[in-house]
Amino acid sequence: MRRIRVPRDLDSVTTVGPEADPVDVGLTTADVERIWESARSLYRSGVHPALTLCVRREGAVVLDRAIGHARGNGPKDRPDQEKVLATPDTPVCIFSATKGITATLIHLLDERNVLHVGDRVADYLPEFARNGKDGITISQVLSHRAGIPNPPKTAFDLDRIDDWEFQRELMYEAKPIHRPGKRQAYHAVSGGNLLAEVVREVTGRSIREVLAEEILDPLGFRWTSYGVAADDVDKVALSYPTGPPLVPPMSTFLTRALGVHPDEATRISNDPRFLRGVMPAANGVSTANELSRFYELLRNGGELDGVRVMDPRTLRRATAEQSHLEVDYTLGLPIGFSMGFMLGGRRASLFGPDTVGAFGHLGWVNILSWTDPARALSAAMITTGKAALYPEMGRFLQVPMRIGREVPKVRDIGAGR
Repeated sequence: MRRIRVPRDLDSVTTVGPEADPVDVGLTTADVERIWESARSLYRSGVHPALTLCVRREGAVVLDRAIGHARGNGPKDRPDQEKVLATPDTPVCIFSATKGITATLIHLLDERNVLHVGDRVADYLPEFARNGKDGITISQVLSHRAGIPNPPKTAFDLDRIDDWEFQRELMYEAKPIHRPGKRQAYHAVSGGNLLAEVVREVTGRSIREVLAEEILDPLGFRWTSYGVAADDVDKVALSYPTGPPLVPPMSTFLTRALGVHPDEATRISNDPRFLRGVMPAANGVSTANELSRFYELLRNGGELDGVRVMDPRTLRRATAEQSHLEVDYTLGLPIGFSMGFMLGGRRASLFGPDTVGAFGHLGWVNILSWTDPARALSAAMITTGKAALYPEMGRFLQVPMRIGREVPKVRDIGAGR
């Protein structure tokens, strides 16, 4: 079991950002502290070198904290190795939580008639029609129903990560594992790369440039893009393989989904070439504060701090259910999807209890970003331990559950809990 050294004094490795008075938004200090204690319990598992959590209620940041180290306290690091404390401002790779950002951009471009999610991918990239892929639509890519979930290992060739002609050829040669639309099969990497090339084709610019110009820059985001600038690579927290070493069949299962062994994917994620590159399904870099702020934009129907980015109708379509707790062919779990987002539910939900209407996205099992409009809530939790399965997994799930319990629905305020 690969675990970190957990200090006895957790306060010594905890940093707190600016937080509003929770009373102003219908909460209490005790509510917030119970949420934070669930995060501390997860950190005590020793699986995550760093954990950051940000919770917004009615737009006010009521919790913005980090615990652990950005680097220097991994399972294989020496006790005397220099340690860098994680803070709420520490950027971290968010892996598949990137997909929610990409989906938002695709729907925005649809709203502006730059592309249409109902169109076939081959309408924009004609050579994609090879090997029986001519009928695959952009909406099927967004909802993980395109039938091309498994990327080849060469998709992770870091020397060619930004070689878009090479990446396109990989997409053109891909062969569907089932008829498009027939079943849901999570596309861990392949869907994002494909959407990026559609965006390049219709705009003449990289998806990173389009995201910055259309969303990030108007709203003043510092991070929350695909990778980072070369000067910022050393600011990004390291990710670490943790938890029980993976063995078949779990390792085989995840290697097929990712294209490489999960431990190798974790090591790749720390490589400067990966962090400088663009992988719109996997290499977003953000802070918990910025990621929760991104979902606050979505909770507000496409407007934030007086700046309107998109129409509320666009978001209603983007979050409309495409599959209801269908067992995903790749993940082997029942997950409800819209065109780009994982959906909440009354009983089974990643986002806590009674979260119909909530939506967001998971990242490498232990990263979660979401908004729950009924609770006027937007939240993000980012961790740096890459454990696919570990005994204390329930502690991770307890964090969104605790948030859901402590933050009442807006209509319930004053009526008792």
